[in-house]
Amino acid sequence: MLKKLFGKKEEAPKTVVASAPLTGTVKSLEEVPDPVFSQKMMGDGIAIDPSEGKVVSPVDGEIMQLFPTKHAVGIKAKNGAELLIHIGLETVSMNGEGFEAHVSEGSKVSKGDALITFDLDLVKEKAKSTITPIILTNGDNMGELVKKEAVSVTAGIEEVLEITAE
Repeated sequence: MLKKLFGKKEEAPKTVVASAPLTGTVKSLEEVPDPVFSQKMMGDGIAIDPSEGKVVSPVDGEIMQLFPTKHAVGIKAKNGAELLIHIGLETVSMNGEGFEAHVSEGSKVSKGDALITFDLDLVKEKAKSTITPIILTNGDNMGELVKKEAVSVTAGIEEVLEITAE
């Protein structure tokens, strides 16, 4: 009984595999029409052109940041990898219109949990693009980032990134 209470802390995995946070078509970051993402200024990763307006957690982890406008969310995976999911381009100017958050900062999440839902048609109408970058923002502190081969993905199903800590 005491061993259960004071037992070993769960050891953090060295490698985390992230599933697609959205349903849609996988694109390379170079295809994102915004130099902040296409030139990897914030970090490496992939992008998804969404076919539906739902973002799910790609990993088990914790919500580190939820932007007030609900257009972006930052997640820390169990191995320390920090992922940013930025819904569309220039969506911050929508001031949260059409976005609904299902988590808050500090929330513990499991792979596949709903994070944000959004009105895809409204984003198409009001934003520069619906393409959604998924960025490893602390790649300098991680060992390796492997992009899995995928074209069409379903949220929470296909694996898109494998991130290994140093």
